Amino acid sequence: MSMLSFEKKYRVRGGTLIGGDLFDFWVGPFYVGFFGVTTAFFSVLGTLLIVWGASQGPTWNLWQISIAPPDLSYGLKLAPLMAGGLWQIITICALGAFISWALREVEICRKLGMGYHVPVAFGAAILAYATLQVFRPLLMGAWGNGCPYGIYSHLDWGSNVGYQYLHFHYNPLHMLAVSLFFTTTLALSLHGSLILSAANPKAGETVKTPEHENAYFRDFIGYSIGTLGIHRLGLFLAVSAAVASAGCIVISGPFWTHGWPQWWSWWTELPIWR
Repeated sequence: MSMLSFEKKYRVRGGTLIGGDLFDFWVGPFYVGFFGVTTAFFSVLGTLLIVWGASQGPTWNLWQISIAPPDLSYGLKLAPLMAGGLWQIITICALGAFISWALREVEICRKLGMGYHVPVAFGAAILAYATLQVFRPLLMGAWGNGCPYGIYSHLDWGSNVGYQYLHFHYNPLHMLAVSLFFTTTLALSLHGSLILSAANPKAGETVKTPEHENAYFRDFIGYSIGTLGIHRLGLFLAVSAAVASAGCIVISGPFWTHGWPQWWSWWTELPIWR
């Protein structure tokens, strides 16, 4: 479907945060703006730095390329380029790109006269990334506690952190985050499958309406949250999952240094067991 049929509804002037009319421009159907330019700048620079860093390494194998953070001995200082400095610059580029994209979303929301739920939701993902690569290393006193950029290397890092705190899945916020991620998938898959079945009836049948959808879930689980409610629930679950995932990693190290099974010793000490 051509976007020209409804382009006039969203291609409006104003709403920019920086630059005014100078940066209020589009490329085809896509709004750019000042923060679209900064997003492109940081994304391209960061990607090129990763490629350049890979060119200095021992392999071009996509699975084994890794840009590691500085050694712990550097603490919170700037490291030489090939000793972790590259990781530091790439992290800055990533944050610059992510935050720029969120602010571009804010400008689009202002143009359309809608709420800021989309940039707020994306902000939760940015928070999780910043917690992993900035806040946790700051609290632990060394950039070397950050996660490397690489496929196998970042999986190894996650595994090592899990073993460092013994059974990481005993981390209560990790439990909550995983539960929320799975619940988000369940809720939105139920919603999506219902929409598909309602909008794609068998030959000879009419397309179903929201009244049919509500009736189905009232029969299926005894309650229907409604067409607007399911999207609000999906947003709440997804944002909560991202925030809980940020919490689960930031408490591991800065605030809890033992194995996570030990944390649950409070349960066996409750008076009800005595």
